[in-house]
Amino acid sequence: MKDYKSIYFVGAGGIGMAALERYFLSKGKRVAGYDRTPSELTGALQQEGVEIVFDDDPSLIPAYCRDCDTTLVVYTPAVPSDHKGLCYFRDNGFEVVKRSRVLGMVTEGSKALCFAGTHGKTTTSSMAAHILQEDGVGSNAFLGGILRNYNSNFLLSSTSPFSVIEADEFDRSFHQLTPYVAVITSTDADHLDIYGNYENYLEGFAQFTELIRPDGALIVHTGLDLVPRVKDGVTIYTYSQDEGDFHAARVRKGNGEIVFDLVTPWETVEDVKLGVPVTVNIENAIAAMAACRLAGANADAMRRAIGSFMGPKRRFEFWLKEPGEHGKVVIDDYAHHPNELEASIKSVRELYAGRKLTVMFQPHLYTRTRDFASEFAQALSHADEVILLPIYPARELPIAGVSSEIILKDVKCEKKSIYSKENLIKSIHLLNFDILLVLGAGDIVDMLPLICAEVKKQTR
Repeated sequence: MKDYKSIYFVGAGGIGMAALERYFLSKGKRVAGYDRTPSELTGALQQEGVEIVFDDDPSLIPAYCRDCDTTLVVYTPAVPSDHKGLCYFRDNGFEVVKRSRVLGMVTEGSKALCFAGTHGKTTTSSMAAHILQEDGVGSNAFLGGILRNYNSNFLLSSTSPFSVIEADEFDRSFHQLTPYVAVITSTDADHLDIYGNYENYLEGFAQFTELIRPDGALIVHTGLDLVPRVKDGVTIYTYSQDEGDFHAARVRKGNGEIVFDLVTPWETVEDVKLGVPVTVNIENAIAAMAACRLAGANADAMRRAIGSFMGPKRRFEFWLKEPGEHGKVVIDDYAHHPNELEASIKSVRELYAGRKLTVMFQPHLYTRTRDFASEFAQALSHADEVILLPIYPARELPIAGVSSEIILKDVKCEKKSIYSKENLIKSIHLLNFDILLVLGAGDIVDMLPLICAEVKKQTR
């Protein structure tokens, strides 16, 4: 890596790519790239020194990125193979690698704490990075969300032996890693467009466990279908809220707080209070603390960090919280898998028992909608009212017969509807809700400022 003077990112606006861009900037490299559309993140990266263009015309590639001997090209699998800039680099002898390979190269000399799973990996990896910061050892952390404690998805340390990585199973990216400690939070079926079926999906996770260093450890949630295949010398631990080598005891909920004791194979860490007090974060905190305990973190640092943890943006993020028991509340959550939706909805039900819950959901990907339509409908049926937006396509082309309608028809709520984004914006002033939970991994977040502004206008 030291031979490269510049790094060019194709898909520079992706959250995972952004962490690498910031890493290379910190190493004194010149960093440039392409993304399809401007965003808040691309704007921040440009302010930090990344030169980003939004047209794939090869003539826009900066001069300092046109020498194949001194420029490394990194791309994300979401970029189509006929992308003009990508074709230019491939046709002219550049080293062109996936983001996952670069992440593996950057972290292979460290003790990597790698967090994998269908859901929970962004929050658990962010918690772990925050614990190591509080412990004083720090880490080089490459996270899948902007951590609100630091307003960044990248933490840098020139002295720490540890890296913290969100190990993404999409496109089998996590097979490029060499974990010191691997955490697997869940193995619910997902990305079947890549894996084909659930058996292949599980095989992907089993292969991931083979990559753990012989002096390392695997921490796996209890009850998964996964059969690990670790090397000799790797220690396997289990965890969950109620059982396992790491679990919670004396869980106390009330007055907007959740407090519990962490039971480990060696000691009990008492009175851990969640900074983001939702039920799903009990297990997220257990997984993060288990990994950091194996990395040597002390009990006080873990307790402080979990208590001060503010969470990643778009992970159960409060956008509006009016005072009083009848004040309106708007929460945004990145949930985009049926089990994530159900967990998020149930968490809100616990926090605001007895109040009307409206869920606004933007499905993410045609293939995921096709594969899990009935499961999405079942999860959404726990709400009082459901509003669906059209599917956010991301990297995919439309699939005949697949739309938000195939979810809506099986939703059991009496009040359910589909809005286009344009009609929703026009109709925001008509929405009547107590608690609004906005779910999805697409661009639905862009509507939140308008929604909150309208609610404030109504309650003046």
